[in-house]
Amino acid sequence: MSTNSHSTGYDAIVIGGGHNGLIAGAYLARAGLRTIVLEARDDLGGAARTEQPFGPDFKVTALSYVMSLMPPTVQKDLDLARHGYNVIPMGPSYFAFPDGRSLTLEVGDDADRREIAKFSEPDAANYAAYWAWLQGVGDVLAPLLLTTPPKLASKRPRDLIEQLRLVWGLRGLDVRTTAEATRLFTMSVTDVLDRWFESPQVKGALAINGIIGTWAGPDEPGTAYVMMHHTIGDIGDGQMGSWGFPVGGMGAVSAACASAARSFGCEIRTNAAVDRITTRNGRVTGVVLRGGEELRASTVMAATHPQITFLRQLDRNELPDDFVRDLEAWRSRSGVVKVNVALSELPDFIADPGTEQQPRHTGAIELCHSIEYLERAFVDAREGRASAKPFADCVIPSTLDRTIAPEGCHVMSMYCQWVPHTWADEPDSAELSAFADRVVDGFTELAPNFKQSILHRQVIGPHEMQSEYGLIGGNIFHGELSTDQLFHMRPAPGYADFTTPIEGLYQCSSATHGGGGVTGIPALLATRRVLRDRQRSMMKSKFGRGR
Repeated sequence: MSTNSHSTGYDAIVIGGGHNGLIAGAYLARAGLRTIVLEARDDLGGAARTEQPFGPDFKVTALSYVMSLMPPTVQKDLDLARHGYNVIPMGPSYFAFPDGRSLTLEVGDDADRREIAKFSEPDAANYAAYWAWLQGVGDVLAPLLLTTPPKLASKRPRDLIEQLRLVWGLRGLDVRTTAEATRLFTMSVTDVLDRWFESPQVKGALAINGIIGTWAGPDEPGTAYVMMHHTIGDIGDGQMGSWGFPVGGMGAVSAACASAARSFGCEIRTNAAVDRITTRNGRVTGVVLRGGEELRASTVMAATHPQITFLRQLDRNELPDDFVRDLEAWRSRSGVVKVNVALSELPDFIADPGTEQQPRHTGAIELCHSIEYLERAFVDAREGRASAKPFADCVIPSTLDRTIAPEGCHVMSMYCQWVPHTWADEPDSAELSAFADRVVDGFTELAPNFKQSILHRQVIGPHEMQSEYGLIGGNIFHGELSTDQLFHMRPAPGYADFTTPIEGLYQCSSATHGGGGVTGIPALLATRRVLRDRQRSMMKSKFGRGR
């Protein structure tokens, strides 16, 4: 990176080379803007990256580990398949229990009901109705993911029009579905599941989507919405609740996005950390890189955590006081630990013996004995200690993608919860290692060959996520998916439409609407806003009309 103080001009600058930043760069360049994406690290992808901590033979998805929710629109617009985007649908979710029983779930079919009947006949009878209820509410709420939140209660004519569009888009809601949607946004996942099921094991299995990556146990209000957010998933096949493994790991998704961006003429630079965002008279003028190089642009898009963008890279005096207070109060707690392992053989479960590859090895494999087990794990962390019996959401992507491990071996991602969220700032390496040991022990209780099959292990705690990957608090969503941090509140009231108090400065991080997972939705909606604003500005200049 140059350290000279000269400046270079662009139409648009994107800060952050994670998937949202790369997709934003691709869309802006596709629209004809001279665009550059700046990434502080020496490689691209952010949390969606493939690493090789165990040597060149193993490709490990370091943090995010499965695909869902990326709209087909993004895939088609950017022709991602041509650039290497290839996602294989995952197998079923598998739960093994210490009593020797197991539960295998697909997506609401007859086989699921037979599996659930092993634990509760009434639960099996209710399962179809539960899934239909979830599908019905999801069909109404899913379009909101691709809707730019309006400025609610604003009296400006343009904002009133956007509010009316929102109301019109929700015309499918009636009294009953409105009530159900309200429950989803306000209730705990435990309370919702208690309405349908009695088996602790079944409820635990269905509660997992409500607490993934979240600083909240299943008893916390708002976790019902988190469940819906993850359940809406669609990898492009139209199947609600579907998830998949990208061939080559999550880094292959970022590589495809980068390749698409370059194909449209977007410039991408790594080792290009932004020191500050420059402004003049309330308008963005560009950025200054660490080392002094200045890049000028009339449009800047920040794909970084909002507390980095607004509280570190800008002078707070340039921002409204209430906006600064909102971002200072923005919560990014997590308590997540990622454990990645290389295996010499597949797990041999007591409940379903055998190391030969079976469907149970190809989907999510859960360390979750019951819904009470999940709550106890969270309570431990909330009280200031790492969970004595951790929860882990695990996948073995090498069962379906043989490009990431040598013949006969496998890689496994274990997304584990919880440790104290304070570990992001106050790490304890010994306790972190002990926590990872307990995860391995818990899994070995279910599959006795597991511990001895581990060839290599990588442990990434909240501190590493924060200091090495730029995830404040170790939160992969750039902010908790709590009710007060959703839709028109994400990341601050009045600025959920991807704009900011600085004219020409936009935001598209996972802390904006549509974020939470590798979706590209923030980038899609934010770039639409940029292009619309630029068109309006051109029309205003041409005809001299006011806004």
